[in-house]
Amino acid sequence: MRLLHTSDWHLGRTLHGIDLHAAQEAWVDHLVEVVRAESVDVVLVSGDVYDRAIPPVESVTLLGSALARLAAGAQVIMTSGNHDSPTRLGFGAAVLRDGVHLRTSLADVGRPVRVEGRDGVICWVYPLPYLEPEAARVALARPQRTGEGDGEGAPVPLARSHEAVLSGAMDLVRADLARRRSREAASGAAPGASVVMAHAFVVGGEASESERDIKVGGVDSVPAGVFAGIDYVALGHLHGPQRVSLPGESAGGRRRAARYSGSPLAYSFSERDHRKSSVLVDLGPDGVRGEPRLIPAPVPRRLSQIENDLAEILSARYQAQREDWVRVYVTDPVAPARYVERVRAVFPHALVVLRRPRGPQTGSIGARVVTPASDPVQVASDFLEHVTERPTAAAERAVLAGVFEELARAEREA
Repeated sequence: MRLLHTSDWHLGRTLHGIDLHAAQEAWVDHLVEVVRAESVDVVLVSGDVYDRAIPPVESVTLLGSALARLAAGAQVIMTSGNHDSPTRLGFGAAVLRDGVHLRTSLADVGRPVRVEGRDGVICWVYPLPYLEPEAARVALARPQRTGEGDGEGAPVPLARSHEAVLSGAMDLVRADLARRRSREAASGAAPGASVVMAHAFVVGGEASESERDIKVGGVDSVPAGVFAGIDYVALGHLHGPQRVSLPGESAGGRRRAARYSGSPLAYSFSERDHRKSSVLVDLGPDGVRGEPRLIPAPVPRRLSQIENDLAEILSARYQAQREDWVRVYVTDPVAPARYVERVRAVFPHALVVLRRPRGPQTGSIGARVVTPASDPVQVASDFLEHVTERPTAAAERAVLAGVFEELARAEREA
């Protein structure tokens, strides 16, 4: 069986004011061609399909077209990420055409999609939507033993962390998979392969500036051991394509692997050195076969960065970058006349032109760069310390955390 693993499409996103819709259309065209050329059985999309909870109309139209075209050649399984509204993305999931599976609800956790490859291999795919800890810790709670006979007490909510809720979800996945394995063994059938789709920050992953922070009380990561026993873990959230080490990757005669496919396009200058791609994975009854293969994605325009004195920037030294989407830092100690206009005359696609003088600066009040990856609680706490001239109390940080989590929840459910 052949899988094509993708994630973090972020339909509707812009790059410093540049509309990326045409580039995202080209990405969908590319994906459809890969499905055809590589005889793909299943396309996986591990969350952050849209860039925001209420996407632009043209992005909704593009997704509808993408699902129809991909489903003409393969099964499509899609989950929601932290940028998506689960309700909006999952609307109509029960009545969609055969071959398209949208899983955005907590009620679906532990319920697999059964797919069969052209070679007859069976695979159980467990799609996990993004698990917001405050909601998931209650929904995934299980009755506790009372210690008196076989009785069970009321469900106890899980700990309020990404690790706790993802571990709770994986307990349901492993229990369901064990039942299926038992039935397979009893019938003499070959064991089916197993896949989990998850949208999370797994320990060891390398982040960039453009992923929205998902910290809860400072804890946003989960250990790779949470996914023990799964053949392939199709991760989403981090935008750089990368491998994640799993404990016991070759235990029991089965070969296992976990990867982030990364985003199809660069969504910040921190991603300028990424090699964007999707992941082609072959599965058999004994797990992953061979090394997952990266399929390069089309690049609409290269991203690059220049940092130098204005005279050097305008010289022939950077000729090769003049058609790039470029971020320029002018380092002259004194601001040159009309430097932004002069840079843009030479670099017509310059998206950012800023001064970054060399040497020590005076008069600074401790300015800091805030990106989507910054912890909003820490940013607000730092500001509070700056204006009050005292450390932020633990109770104040708890209030800030609660406010930001409620805002994020309201945005996803808007």
